[in-house]
Amino acid sequence: MKRFFIISAFALLISFGESAAQQQSIDRESIDSPKPRLVVLTDVSTWETDDSESLVRLLVHADLYEIEGLIYTTGWSLEETEEDFIQLIHDAIDAYEKDLPNLMKRSGQKGFKEDESTQNMGYWPSPEYLRSITMFGSKKRGMEHIGEGNQSPGSDWIIDLADQEDERPLWITVWGGGNTLAQAIWDVQQERSEEELKAFLKKIPTYAITDQDRSYKSGTPFDISSHQWLRREFSADLMFIWDECAWKYQNGTGKANWEEYAQHIQTHGNLGKVYPKYKYGVEGDTPAFLHLMPNGLNDPTKPGHVGWGGYFEFGIGPDDYTKAFTNWRGKAKEICLKYEDYFYPATFNNFVARMDWANTGKGNKNPIVTVNEHEGISMINLNAKTGEILTMDASGSSDPDGDKLNFKWWVLSEISGYQGTVKVENATSPIAKIHVPLEATGASIHLICEVTDVGEPQLTSYRRIILEVK
Repeated sequence: MKRFFIISAFALLISFGESAAQQQSIDRESIDSPKPRLVVLTDVSTWETDDSESLVRLLVHADLYEIEGLIYTTGWSLEETEEDFIQLIHDAIDAYEKDLPNLMKRSGQKGFKEDESTQNMGYWPSPEYLRSITMFGSKKRGMEHIGEGNQSPGSDWIIDLADQEDERPLWITVWGGGNTLAQAIWDVQQERSEEELKAFLKKIPTYAITDQDRSYKSGTPFDISSHQWLRREFSADLMFIWDECAWKYQNGTGKANWEEYAQHIQTHGNLGKVYPKYKYGVEGDTPAFLHLMPNGLNDPTKPGHVGWGGYFEFGIGPDDYTKAFTNWRGKAKEICLKYEDYFYPATFNNFVARMDWANTGKGNKNPIVTVNEHEGISMINLNAKTGEILTMDASGSSDPDGDKLNFKWWVLSEISGYQGTVKVENATSPIAKIHVPLEATGASIHLICEVTDVGEPQLTSYRRIILEVK
C-alpha cells in the first residue's frame, strides 16, 4: 500500500548505502519532493517510431517520474495490438539497464530500494521494477470493445494504482488510444456507487495526445472512440487534457531539426542506439510527460498555467461535441504555439544533457532556483498591494556544477488576471523589482524566474511566483 511521505536524508543513506559525501551530490529536490505518478498508454510499433523515441526521453528522465505503468495498447495505426511490439518497450528497458550505472552517477545513487513503490526525485528505478510494470492493455481499438469481458492486465492495473493510498494524482498519459483507461473506468462504474466512481475519476487526470482510439484517416468519426465517451460522460469529474497543439509542434520541429537528434541523441549510450529515426515526426508523445516535468514552471493540475507540455483552455474539442482542456484553435492554440517555440531549446538541451550522462556518466546538471529563500519547485504565492514595489531575490540560487548563472524575470501575461504591462526592474539580475500596477486590484500576476547556467549544454530551471493583488 503506497503512502505519501517525505523520505528523509537518513533513509536515503540507509537504502542506498552511501557515504555522507555521496549523499551531498544528490539535488535538494531528491530529498524533499516526491515524484509525480505516471502511467503510459503507448501504441509503440515499428512503423510509427515516435513512441519509441519518446520512451527513450522518458527513461533518461526516470529519476524525475514515478513510472507506474508502461502499458502497450492500440492507437491510430494499430486497430489491434501485435504481440511482438511490446518487445520494443523491453528493448528500451534493456538499453536503460546498460546505461543505468552512468545515469545513477548523476545523483550519486549506489543501489535500489527494496520497495520501489514510492520514489522521491533523484531516484532511478531498477530495470526489474520497470519490467514488472510493463504489460498489455486493451487489444482492440474503439468504443465497441469497451465493456464486459474486455478487461486487460493494463485496465486492472490502473484500478489497482488509483485505489492505493496516495495523495498524489495518478497521471494517465495517453500516447496511443485511451481504451485501456476507458475499460478501467467502465469496470469501476459497474462495481461502485456514483460517489465512489467520482472519487476514482478525480484521482486519474489524463493527458491525451490527440484522439487515437480511432483511425488517423481524414473523416473518421469521433463517436467510435472511447475518448469521446470519456469526455461526454465524465467531464465534470475527470480532468481530460486533449492536446492538438504541443504534439504537432514537437513532431514537426523535431523533424526539421533531425540532425541535432542524430548528433546528440542517437550517438549517445545504449539508449541512443534504440532511438529510431523518424518516419512521420519526432517524439509526438513527449509533451504528455513534459507537462508533468517537475522543473518549477507549472502545476500540472492547472492546464492553463503554460508549461513545457503546452497550454490548454476548457471548451469544445475538435469533435464539436464534447468538452475538455484543449488547444486546437483560437487563443489557446496561439498561446500554446508561442510557448512551445519559446521553451523548445530548453527542453531539447535537457534531453541532450541526460543523454550525455547515459553515455559517459558525466554531464551538466540543472540549476537550483531559490526565490526569497523559498527552496524547492512548488509555486510561490504572495499577496501584493497596488502601487507596491516588490523585491524578488534569487541570489540564493545555485548550480550543482558551480557554473555561472544567468537570470531572467518575466511576466506570463497571457494567463495573468492582469493583462496590462508590469514593469520589471533589473530583469536580468538575481534581484529584481516588480512594480505592481495601480490598475491590478483583485487580479493575479504570474511572474517567472528563469535561471540558465553556462554549462554544455546550457540548462534552465524555473520558479513561478503568483502575486495576488489586493
